[in-house]
Amino acid sequence: MTSTPHGTPTLVMAAHGTRSAAGERTLARLAGAVRRARPGHRVELGYLEISAPLLSDVLPAVPGPVVVVPLLLAGGYHAHIDLPEVIAAHRPDALVSGWLGPHELLTSALAGRLAQAGLRDTDAVVLAAAGSSDPAALTDVRAAAHRLALRLDRPVTAAFAAAGAPAVGAAVERLRAGRAPRVAVATYLLAPGFFHDRVRTAAGDGPVTGPLGADPGVATLIWRRFDEAAAAHAWTGSSRSSRTISSALSARVGPASAPTNISM
Repeated sequence: MTSTPHGTPTLVMAAHGTRSAAGERTLARLAGAVRRARPGHRVELGYLEISAPLLSDVLPAVPGPVVVVPLLLAGGYHAHIDLPEVIAAHRPDALVSGWLGPHELLTSALAGRLAQAGLRDTDAVVLAAAGSSDPAALTDVRAAAHRLALRLDRPVTAAFAAAGAPAVGAAVERLRAGRAPRVAVATYLLAPGFFHDRVRTAAGDGPVTGPLGADPGVATLIWRRFDEAAAAHAWTGSSRSSRTISSALSARVGPASAPTNISM
């Protein structure tokens, strides 16, 4: 691992964790893409649970200032509860960026994946996310679907593999009942695993894109979130501004949601 120059914050990417070996390999490739984008800058990947290394072990081992970027495409339980609690317990001086989506770089990545999958002018489109019982997280996904609709110049239906309505299968069936010749499903997940398996099963015989994974746009967006967080605070040597994770914990918005993984 290349060390970061003194006083420059380390980027720590915080993922949920997955039982899918393919999912872990995908996130490792994403971490590699992020490192290659800024040679000489220290980058670490840690997981909230299940996978190794755990974020709770990574954070205290990193010297100097730290910016944590959540590898989450929308808000929800992990963004508002799990992650702040881990940081408060293991690295209370860390600064936390916003989660990744919605963003134009994700829109471009999704549109590119659909083109590679053979999207036709006559296809209906579903944006399939994991879901959450947090209404704000579902709003994030619907905002991402709206951005994609503008890019594709056609309606895009946000649908969910777990919590949230409509379910992916129900959305696909409704579009088919409306006589759409074919339904293409854009996967709004970062890595393969349980939720992507559910999306593929529910999508039927139409094209389904792979998870966003190590797309160059995702790596660029991670650095953009890092820069936004770092620019908002004055870093001097190994110290940082007075904002701590306690303020993030006190600023939770909306009801606590069930722990549903948005990013995998």
